[in-house]
Amino acid sequence: MLLLDSRLEGEDYSRTPVGVPDARVLILGIGNVLMGDEGVGVHVLRLLEQEPGAPGVRLLDGGTGGVNLLAEFEGVRAVILVDATLDQRPAGTVRQFRVDRVGDLPRGLGAHDFGLKDLFAALALIGQLPELHLFTISVETVRPMCTELSPAVAAAVPEVALAARALACRLAAV
Repeated sequence: MLLLDSRLEGEDYSRTPVGVPDARVLILGIGNVLMGDEGVGVHVLRLLEQEPGAPGVRLLDGGTGGVNLLAEFEGVRAVILVDATLDQRPAGTVRQFRVDRVGDLPRGLGAHDFGLKDLFAALALIGQLPELHLFTISVETVRPMCTELSPAVAAAVPEVALAARALACRLAAV
């Protein structure tokens, strides 16, 4: 797997990164690492980056990119989205599910929530909506200007990384 940072519009970048030809599955980590637990999706990607690559799987740090990520979905058959959620569950609670309709996406965190729903709605509108799988990690608080995860949320990172990688490998093999 190869970790790519999302880039600002107008920057040169390859739609299919070197080393990941024919990537069919995208693991997309969402969040702002400067907001404590809100950045847990990116922390999961950082852990996955340390693992050996998987054929047909690409990693992407989506940050808070929203609709700016549209070009990243070209040729992708399935997306595994990893994000934090304020869902009233205990911090560190992991949930995994398949999203069949854009309207079924749960409420995420921060400014990226609106942008992600717009991104997936745009993909559906142009007939390019990939199969969506979601891992959420419950958080209780967002701490501005903090790069550390709370102990409960940090404890969930290895579990989610392992599960997301296993799912991505299964999806890429189909």
